[in-house]
Amino acid sequence: MITTFLPIPRTLMGPGPSDVHPRILTAMAKPTIGHLDPEFIRLMDEIKVMLQGVFQTQNALTIPLSAPGSAGMEASFVNLIEPGDKVIILQNGVFGGRMAENVRRFGGDLVLLETAWGRAIDPEQLRSALQAHPDTKIVAFVHAETSTGVRSDAKSLCELAHAAGCLTIVDCVTSLVGCEVDVDGWGADVVYSGTQKCLSCAPGLSPFTMSERAASLTQTRKTPVPSWFLDMNLVMGYWGAGSTRAYHHTAPVNALYGLHEALLMATEEGLSAAWARHARNHEALKAGLEAMGLRFFVPESERLAQLNLVEVPAGVDEALIRRALLGSYNLEIGAGLGPLAGKVWRIGLMGYASRPENVLLCVSALEAVLAQSNAPIHRGQAIDAVQSVYASA
Repeated sequence: MITTFLPIPRTLMGPGPSDVHPRILTAMAKPTIGHLDPEFIRLMDEIKVMLQGVFQTQNALTIPLSAPGSAGMEASFVNLIEPGDKVIILQNGVFGGRMAENVRRFGGDLVLLETAWGRAIDPEQLRSALQAHPDTKIVAFVHAETSTGVRSDAKSLCELAHAAGCLTIVDCVTSLVGCEVDVDGWGADVVYSGTQKCLSCAPGLSPFTMSERAASLTQTRKTPVPSWFLDMNLVMGYWGAGSTRAYHHTAPVNALYGLHEALLMATEEGLSAAWARHARNHEALKAGLEAMGLRFFVPESERLAQLNLVEVPAGVDEALIRRALLGSYNLEIGAGLGPLAGKVWRIGLMGYASRPENVLLCVSALEAVLAQSNAPIHRGQAIDAVQSVYASA
C-alpha cells in the first residue's frame, strides 16, 4: 500500500545535494501565490538583487533559471553557439566533458583541452590553444570541478580568453558562496551555478548571470536560439525590469521562496565569512582524516574546501564503507566518478553541511567503520586533531 512518503533524515556530506537549512525549508512551506502576482514579482526583484551580490556582478541579466544547474550549463551554450562557432573546452573532470557534449549537440567546432583529473587547468595550455586557434569564439571551463574537488584560476583563464577576443562560460555550481566567485572581477561573460550546494537550498534552480556583451550576442544571432525554454530573449520578458511581465512559464514559486531565504542568509553572513567558514571546517576535516592516515587526492594549493577527495586505503571496499556510513549513521558521502571510481570518496562541506558537528560526525563515523573493516588506519587520534583546529581558531 502506498502511503505518505517520509524520508529518513540524513546528514548529507556528499557532492550534493547538501543539507537544506531549516529556515529555507520553512520558507518553502509558505502559501503558494501566483507567479504573476505583484507580491511575487517583488520577490523576484529581490532575488535578482541578492544574486548580483553573491555573484559579485552588476549584470542586469542575473536570474535563477527554473531548472537545475545542468540547465544553466545548457542555457549558456545554447544561447551563444551558432553552427560552426569554434569553442575551446578546458576539461579536468566530468563536468568539463558535459560542456563538450553541449558544443557537439549545438553544432559548434569543438577544441577539447584535457587536464589530468585532480589537477587545476594550466593557463599556459589555454594560451597555446588560443594562439593555435585564433578564430575561437568561446572559452568554457569549470571553476570548481565537482567530480575532482579542484579549483582552477578563473581570473587568469578569463583574462587570457578576453585578450584573444573570446567570450567565456564558467561553471560555478560548487563554488558559489563556498569560495570566492567574482564575476565582474574575472570579467566572465556567462556564469551559472546551482542551489543545492553551498547555498544550502533545495535542488532545482540554477542561478545564472550573463554580461551585457553576451546578452547582446543572443539578440543579434543569425539563427534562432535552438531552445524555446532556455532562450534568454524570451526568459527576460518574464524576469526583466518593471511591473509588467510577459508570461513565459509557471515559475516554481515555493522553490523561489527557498532561494530568497537562502540568499538572505548568505547576505546576513557575508561572503567573506562564508568563505572563511568553509575553509575552517575543511582544515578541521583535513586534520582528522590525516590523523587517521588518510590522504587527500588533490594538491593543497588546488583543493576546494567545500568538496574533499579522499583516497581509499589499499584493500578497502569503498562502496561497503559508504553503505555502512549510511546504514549505521545516516551519513551520506560520495563515490568517485569516471577514472576515480572506487579510488576516492567525495566528502562535501557545503553550505549548512559545513559546520563543526558535521565534521566531528564524519570523522568519528568514518574511523569507526574503517576500524570495523580492519582498514590500515591510525585509531584514537582523529577527534583530538579535529578539536585542536577548532580550539586554535
